[in-house]
Amino acid sequence: MGTLQILQVANERFEELFGRKLFNIDLVGFADSYTAVAGSAQPIPTKLWIEVSKTDIVIVPAVYDDPDEAIQKNQSMLAFLIDQYKGGATLVSMCIGTYVLAATGLLNGKVCSTHWLHAGLLKEKFPGLLVREEKLIAESAGIITCGGAYAFPNLILYVVEKFGGRELAVFLAKTFMIDLDRTRQSPYMMFQGHKEHADEMILKVQDFIENNYAEKFTVEDLASQHHLVRRTLERRFKAATGYSINEYTQRIRIETAKKDLEVGRKSVTEIMYDCGYQDSKAFRDVFKKYAGVSPLEYRQKYAKEVSVLHAV
Repeated sequence: MGTLQILQVANERFEELFGRKLFNIDLVGFADSYTAVAGSAQPIPTKLWIEVSKTDIVIVPAVYDDPDEAIQKNQSMLAFLIDQYKGGATLVSMCIGTYVLAATGLLNGKVCSTHWLHAGLLKEKFPGLLVREEKLIAESAGIITCGGAYAFPNLILYVVEKFGGRELAVFLAKTFMIDLDRTRQSPYMMFQGHKEHADEMILKVQDFIENNYAEKFTVEDLASQHHLVRRTLERRFKAATGYSINEYTQRIRIETAKKDLEVGRKSVTEIMYDCGYQDSKAFRDVFKKYAGVSPLEYRQKYAKEVSVLHAV
């Protein structure tokens, strides 16, 4: 409904400027009838999908069911999306609506984004996708996806700018107080190592890294500890977790640094040493790679500062 409101205001502004609407907007339904769910808002479709022969843009909302259930329930939507894309329509999805687009097969080999919490599962279910969860918005060959939750206002502004111009997008950003500068999910991401796999040896390696991230160790050390050759360990680790051992270790260290920056009183240098880094430039570079901002910028964004005022 937030999307609909932004698009309606875009239409009003465009009509003021140019004497016509930018979009003809329909809420398209894929069932003959709908049952209201207590405590939820139920939009009423203006058309059924079989009434739409051709359109220019299709926006897929986030799904709230289990992704597999959502895909199974929406087979007619998948066929509709494939047909419209082949007819030249731009496809847009919000948050984990990316699952629905992925199920069409149209995203194979294309860069996409989704809610960072679901990126690992999306990669696992659809290995043909090029998932870049650090991106707030990703566009590839006429398919636009975005990050999670309230990334959708930025997505809609991106679509409006694409079809209606920068001036209109800026007007909407000011009207709805949307930060146009947001381009990455990285500052919001919390790394959680994937452990929903059956390789017990790799689970032990993950536990070791998570409990000893501040220590100096190499991939060869880990391989020796677990009686594996390095190449075998690296292959099994990547297959089970989706990350290389070095990347996994870096992410664990940076996630720990982020938590210290949010709540602690330590200096950035102290945090750097506590997380296993000795070189300040290397620490800043790795931190910015995964958090999207420098350690100081991250602290400014999330640390709670207490101001004490004394009456005089």
